[in-house]
Amino acid sequence: MKSTINKVISLRLRIFTLAIGALFLQIGCTDLEEQVYSEVTESSFTPSESDIVSVMASAYTPLRFVMGWQGYFDLQEEPADMFVTPTRPNGWDDGGTYKRMHFHEWTETQWQPRNTWITCFNGINSTNRVILQIELGELPVSEEQAANIIAEMRALRALYYSMLVDTHGNVPIISSYSDELPVQSSRSEVYNFIVSELTAVIPDLSETVDQSTYGRVTKWGALQVLARVYLNAEVYTGTPQWNNVIETCNQIINSGAYELSSSYSDIFSTNNDGNSELVFAIPYDQIFAPQWNAHMKMLTPDHRLVFGMQAQPWGGSSCNPQFINSYDPNDKRLADTWLMGDQLNASDGSVVMTLVNEMPSIYGCEFTEGFRCGKYEIEPGATSGLSVDFPFLRYTDVLMMKAEALLRTDRSDEAATIVTQVRLRSFDNPADATVTGAELEGDTTVEYGTLAEDGTIDAPGDQSVVPYGRFLDELGWEFAAEARRRSDMIRFGVYQTKNWYNHTPKGDYTTLFPIGLEELNTNTNLSQNPGY
Repeated sequence: MKSTINKVISLRLRIFTLAIGALFLQIGCTDLEEQVYSEVTESSFTPSESDIVSVMASAYTPLRFVMGWQGYFDLQEEPADMFVTPTRPNGWDDGGTYKRMHFHEWTETQWQPRNTWITCFNGINSTNRVILQIELGELPVSEEQAANIIAEMRALRALYYSMLVDTHGNVPIISSYSDELPVQSSRSEVYNFIVSELTAVIPDLSETVDQSTYGRVTKWGALQVLARVYLNAEVYTGTPQWNNVIETCNQIINSGAYELSSSYSDIFSTNNDGNSELVFAIPYDQIFAPQWNAHMKMLTPDHRLVFGMQAQPWGGSSCNPQFINSYDPNDKRLADTWLMGDQLNASDGSVVMTLVNEMPSIYGCEFTEGFRCGKYEIEPGATSGLSVDFPFLRYTDVLMMKAEALLRTDRSDEAATIVTQVRLRSFDNPADATVTGAELEGDTTVEYGTLAEDGTIDAPGDQSVVPYGRFLDELGWEFAAEARRRSDMIRFGVYQTKNWYNHTPKGDYTTLFPIGLEELNTNTNLSQNPGY
């Protein structure tokens, strides 16, 4: 699902959009004898079987906002304890948007939460449109194909809702077209809808794992979304579902469809579309699907020389030193994830700059202060869009979800076996990779507390033990910069209680984002989330 395929899908999608909308493309031509192909109407357009992929693609393309400007990545990482975007020599105050995210002082006009709301409902509306077209018989598909496509669209719709139930909680459930304003549902009702939808469609989803299903929700992807929702069930509904997590993960594990990648960095390489871990990836291409620009925010302007890039990065985000200091020095994921120390010129090997693990204050840092994210491959000649497919769902997460559920149901030694299996590829010495159940049950190794400008703890804040905190650390080291840290911190009770960098906790209400002011003004059925 790289450049050529993306280009074809993009072209087909544009054609089909013209058809269903009965739009007109006017070409400036006055030669009446010329045969003009400038008008496509609903009555004159008959979609072929090859157009079906394009129609379905329209429901997937909104997902590319995940690694786009102030997209889902920002929403999940900026409020957490890993990424910080301080003021830099070239700006980055941006009206205080990143400081509000760090301090948990966002408002109902904050763009990152609104972007997730708007884009997810865009995707949901697209899935509903495809389902309606199938039900009306507008696409040339057999009865079996129709059932499979509808199942896939319902699963994709559930995936969008799995994001919304986590970020906004109390959202409308829209499962069909209607002229009426949608009615708001409770977080528990949204959770139940996701579970019921996935449970219903999983038997009809494809079990095939190859290029024909790459970038699409298969049976295994739907099961993983279901497992994630079960994993956070106590947060969403107040009732844990640990045994359901184990059972669902086991279905994926026992399928034998996936395995751990032998190389951690290969998962995040430019040509990762054949990686054995990718259960569901969001395809990007720097020419035909260039929405991935998160790397431009992560790298300093001088990294253009380090990687031989065409574009000059913008230089905003870096990693909180407290998180960096939690790594085992022997853990190769540290260097595989973060750019540290001397940064060398790609052309002559000279030192361009030296990154330090220091960040005096969110109100002002130099470009060299703070380690930068280098997890996703930057190819020579890279532009403002990367071609790395984002691993939205990967097999390691299946193993770690099962491990967490085992840990929380008093089977810590079994959990430790799985965690050790995951760690082995990132340590040269197997003994260093081995962990015990007792260790995973213990406190976090992150030294929480707000930092003074010299990097010392200024205000310790809540220093109580985090139950299973060491497992939370494992999630951080394995899944750093994968748009999930906020959700993990909430589940372990850290997000709403601990101090880090310049942040102090504001209360439990911040575990949900506010519903946007414009959305409230245009739909009187919506009520703002508590605390806002």
